[in-house]
Amino acid sequence: MTYYFSKTTTLSFAKAEQRVRELLAEQGFGVLTEIDVQTTLKKKLDVAFRQYKILGTCNPPFAYKALLAEDKIGVMLPCNVIIQESGQGRTEVAAIDPVASMAAVENANLKDVAVQIRTRLQKVIESV
Repeated sequence: MTYYFSKTTTLSFAKAEQRVRELLAEQGFGVLTEIDVQTTLKKKLDVAFRQYKILGTCNPPFAYKALLAEDKIGVMLPCNVIIQESGQGRTEVAAIDPVASMAAVENANLKDVAVQIRTRLQKVIESV
């Protein structure tokens, strides 16, 4: 089982990021955190790196259900979505597979929540 799903597009990095944010909102996700890896690595290590952003996303109703089912599940939240340059004018978008990530948690009540989140995140990735 892979731990993510992804898609490569011919959209520019900026257009792909904008589209991902729109699609996340349509699926009920907000962006709680944002890490600009390129800028961070330049600042901290003085190295050049491709455009790469990590968006920490959350769907509040599902996060609430997960927290009710498992009080330590916050260590696995939020769900990360990445956007990265992949060369030759292409951009890759990818999202964590919550079913795979939560497989380590032995709590049957989480499975349904994880499946529903997976379905929504897959729609985002497939629609870019």
